[in-house]
Amino acid sequence: MKLLSKKTLKITAKVIIALMLLSILSVLIMRWVNPFGSMLMLERKISNWSITQQRIWKDWDEISDNIKVAVIASEDQNFPNHWGFDFEAINRAIKYNKKNKKLRGASTISQQVAKNIFLWPARSWVRKGFESWFTIWIELMWSKKRTLEIYLNSVEWGEGIFGIEAASQYYFNVSADQLTTYQASLLAATLPNPRKWNPAKPNSYIGTKAEWIRTQMQNLGNKTYLEQLK
Repeated sequence: MKLLSKKTLKITAKVIIALMLLSILSVLIMRWVNPFGSMLMLERKISNWSITQQRIWKDWDEISDNIKVAVIASEDQNFPNHWGFDFEAINRAIKYNKKNKKLRGASTISQQVAKNIFLWPARSWVRKGFESWFTIWIELMWSKKRTLEIYLNSVEWGEGIFGIEAASQYYFNVSADQLTTYQASLLAATLPNPRKWNPAKPNSYIGTKAEWIRTQMQNLGNKTYLEQLK
């Protein structure tokens, strides 16, 4: 039994190491190769096969700077400066969650990419651990531009709508490079619950949030803010 136990441990260790190396390799490959889809897209498809998914990849230069700044202003204003984790935002979220029933998250854009591309959507400490693992390697291997490019091409913007090009066409009948500041702020305002709200038909909450995002975009310096991304 002892020999069998040692053999089992060795096999288990080799499998774990192989999976770790495979995960690192997959992140490295995506530094240059665009992901064909995401784990979130797969999960949505499995849960509802009848939904037709729309996703059209657009490279960095084919995406409006307005939406780049809008999602940073809305989701992760410290994006150019952190190494995948915004600890100040995490501390604020912890303090807020102690006093409120509705929980507030503090995931950076890098963490959201790790979750959407590589992992399953369910919340758990195990999944959070894997998310941190992938986030570290994303920060080490990808540029900030690459991370934001993959985020914008993978994020969900409605039932079956993935990526900024599909969202731009579906809601505003324009391509991703034609989005105005107003349209970009409305799209960013629906995150992180895009299946609940429609940016083309904003209610008072989305309208107010979009207005706040436009103010934040202006405070950040609008397009000049992107010069910080390497």
